[in-house]
Amino acid sequence: MKGYSHDFNPEEVASARLEGVDASYKDLSEVCGRIRRKDAAWARTFLELAAAGEIPVLFKRHNKKLGHRRELGGKKGRYPWKSAAIVLKVLNSAVANGLAKGLGEGYVILSAAANKKFTYPRMAPKGRTARAYFELARVEIVLKPTEEVPKGVEVKLPAKAEKKPEKQVSADVKAGEPKKDETPKHGPHPHVHKHEEEKEAAAAHAHHERYAFEHMKGRKTIVKE
Repeated sequence: MKGYSHDFNPEEVASARLEGVDASYKDLSEVCGRIRRKDAAWARTFLELAAAGEIPVLFKRHNKKLGHRRELGGKKGRYPWKSAAIVLKVLNSAVANGLAKGLGEGYVILSAAANKKFTYPRMAPKGRTARAYFELARVEIVLKPTEEVPKGVEVKLPAKAEKKPEKQVSADVKAGEPKKDETPKHGPHPHVHKHEEEKEAAAAHAHHERYAFEHMKGRKTIVKE
């Protein structure tokens, strides 16, 4: 399935969806039904409590053989904390997309739906004939801003922070600093080959050998090559 199940103008609303969710599409659809056409701030608080397992969620359709909840006034419900956490993630993504578009901070949930996505057959355990299929779902949320954007105003994304320019050094300070192309004080020149350095060291050693000290006589003599 491509696109959204609800028709809307992409420039006027904020939307988000999640594909291939490893959760019950029935629980996801019931959670989406409780926040549909509600304020986004209220829905976020409701989903946070439901994800923490503090409050139950009313089940209106998929409630066959389901127990009654005292917190819901005797109506049927459940604690789908996993599905509530997934819907909360999609809602936060939709709000972030609306802020990036510049649609404001207040939103109303225009559409929230969950459907079955993929079904993969699995072999029955222990050689049984009954199979348990692996099903994935999809979740989509569309938000409508509470504040209308005036016509003729172009919505632009927030500008990224520019890097600060580096401090310029005066010419007097640069004159006292060594240039990058100058030969370093310590160590051989990077362009001098290794065999040339060995030749220079051998020549210096031969020069010192010419003036050797004679230990036996105790006087300086010139040693001929």
